[in-house]
Amino acid sequence: MTWDRRTFIAGTGAGVAGMLAGCVGGDDGSGNGDDGGNGNGNGNGNGNGNGNGNGNGNGNDDPMQVGMVYATGGLGDQSFNDMAHEGIQQAQEDLGLEFRNAEPDAPADVGELQRNFARSSDPDFALICCIGFVQETDLVENATDFPDQNWMIVDAVASDDDGPLDNVASYVYREHEGSFQVGVLAGMLTGMDYSHGGGSTNTDEQMVGFVGGQEIPLIERFEAGYRAGVQHVDAEIGFTSAYAGDWNDPATGQEIATGMYDDGADIVYHAAGGTGAGVFEAAQSEGRYAIGVDSDQSRSAAEFSDVIVASMTKRVDTAIYESANNAANDSFQGGQINDLGLAEDGIGTVIGQDFEGELPAEITAELETTKQSIIDGDISVPDNLDDL
Repeated sequence: MTWDRRTFIAGTGAGVAGMLAGCVGGDDGSGNGDDGGNGNGNGNGNGNGNGNGNGNGNGNDDPMQVGMVYATGGLGDQSFNDMAHEGIQQAQEDLGLEFRNAEPDAPADVGELQRNFARSSDPDFALICCIGFVQETDLVENATDFPDQNWMIVDAVASDDDGPLDNVASYVYREHEGSFQVGVLAGMLTGMDYSHGGGSTNTDEQMVGFVGGQEIPLIERFEAGYRAGVQHVDAEIGFTSAYAGDWNDPATGQEIATGMYDDGADIVYHAAGGTGAGVFEAAQSEGRYAIGVDSDQSRSAAEFSDVIVASMTKRVDTAIYESANNAANDSFQGGQINDLGLAEDGIGTVIGQDFEGELPAEITAELETTKQSIIDGDISVPDNLDDL
């Protein structure tokens, strides 16, 4: 089975999502009461939250509230959304804030979920975090309608004809830089006789693959950087890619990746959210390797750690934490565009936990060299497929 780069397998939509309660901690003395309680926190912080999640730790000041609207695909993707969730959980632990989650079933849901948080007065949300590019259009409208509300968005810039909106902090990433790095790793590894963990390379052929979620410019940026990294190693290495058309379809991810491995690919890199779990399934079944995305997926998807040789990390957690911390300290940076890549540690490459110290030294040395070359501007990484 041969998979062309433009293979597109349509996904299916889900129903309308609602706002989840939960998202506040337990009775640990920190005042982070659970959402199902009926009483307010007492003076020493040992009470449960009330029906709105408003437990407080000191009996006087209510904790800051944050609303989280996730990308379609939802929590449990072991990747993009879960990284955002880790960020707000860390902020809760460090800052004593509370938060509510909302998971849209489809892009059409995000506008109303944003408005639900903005309209709320009990609790009153000091910050609303919008995770994913699909929220941009609705956010521009809602941020304009609620000018006193602080917002942040990941993977887009909220702006109008006058420029970035002054009540929205925007975070964008140079994913192509980190993707170049894992492309270098994949390109070098496919040219070696290598066996470790649950996989090995096919010495008869040098080939790598890429599986995307939806075929959009953002995900093509991952592919472009990855492909450029492979070409940096050797322009003759075989390359194949396909798009699943869905962020939460592991079965399709597995089908696509299995075809790639059967055609000779040694390593497949995914930028497909929850669909990527299927890529890991295929790698394990076929005795080949995979590269994760957004989080260190050798840990977040630890059942596949024996085949996840590395992950391209995208620090969405840091963006969430920074925004929450700024809001908590009355230093919210609305109107600012935060452009994060290798130099800012917004993007990186993490070797899988089962492969630490087990990759050939020439690979890890080359990763350090190319990273510095990208930061210094000596390597210019393309951010779209037309520039390859």
